[in-house]
Amino acid sequence: MAKTSATTTGLEYLLAPSEPAGSVVALVGDDGFLKREVLGAVRAQLCGADGDLDWHAFEGPATEWRDIIDAVGQRSLFGGGGKQVALVDDADTFVTRYRDKLEDFAAAPSAGVVVLDVKTLPGNTRLAKAVAASGLVVSCKTPDRGPEVAKHRRDAAKWLTARAASVHQTQISADAVEVLFDLLPMSLGVIDQEVARLALLAGDGGRIDGVLAKENVGGWRTRTAWDLVDAAADGRAADALAQLDRLLLAGEQPIGVLAQLGSTLRKFSAAASHIEAAERSGQRPSLSAALKSAGFAPFKLGDAERQLRQIGRARAVQLADWVLEADLAMKGHNSAPARARIELERLLLRLSREAAAAR
Repeated sequence: MAKTSATTTGLEYLLAPSEPAGSVVALVGDDGFLKREVLGAVRAQLCGADGDLDWHAFEGPATEWRDIIDAVGQRSLFGGGGKQVALVDDADTFVTRYRDKLEDFAAAPSAGVVVLDVKTLPGNTRLAKAVAASGLVVSCKTPDRGPEVAKHRRDAAKWLTARAASVHQTQISADAVEVLFDLLPMSLGVIDQEVARLALLAGDGGRIDGVLAKENVGGWRTRTAWDLVDAAADGRAADALAQLDRLLLAGEQPIGVLAQLGSTLRKFSAAASHIEAAERSGQRPSLSAALKSAGFAPFKLGDAERQLRQIGRARAVQLADWVLEADLAMKGHNSAPARARIELERLLLRLSREAAAAR
């Protein structure tokens, strides 16, 4: 297996993943979705498919250096045979506190690997140079100027095409990708969710082409769909139902609305499960860390924390099941548009503040 060192972008790494060389990997930037995808690829390369026991996650602000050294130096009797890896999430303050130790660790051979999730790592610092020289620095951000913008767009098109086939089980044409780029913000998370929605509309064996994209992706409809998701998570059932009515009157398909709503609700469910798992192991979980681990972008964490508190744990752990129930009903006995709408309305009402108060 070839090993990768130096500096690359998140999309470059996803297009050609390989085992990072050296003892430190740094994921730098504020694109939470891209970081999550890169992190999954790095984990697969370092630990393999059965390496869960070789992967150790820590929250940067509450982590000591000795915790990291212990993690990368141990060898589980039940490990998957990969390297011992310590992920330090939200690691900016950790890097500030242990910069000298990290520089020494990056420069020396090690059987384990430290993965740093940081917002910034200036390239002119000794640590950044040491990691780039022997390990791997992955830039996880969306460029906003210069020639990097065009390259990011080209790489994003390649990655979305490959992901449509491997994850969403559909084909997407080049002109459809251009429609998505033109009508949506250059946010890979947002665009990927639209591809997931379009894949449902295309159906089994279907193909997302430019016509399908133009007819179903648009300015106000996209904003209205996100407004519906926010209103539902906030428990504002009346607002959510009003947004649903607008979307359906404009020709939006109920299954497409469920795809966008369900994507967010599954993240809340994953965050609640993460919190419960941490509590069972005797830890004091961070709500923000749980939401970030579930895939919420950094700029959405404040809203997501408020919304998860509104939903409450009892409902949050059931969200994935509720979405699955609605999906199966809308593809089965309630597939007619009027009955599919009832499934959506039932899901929105389950999330309402009134439903929470009645429990």
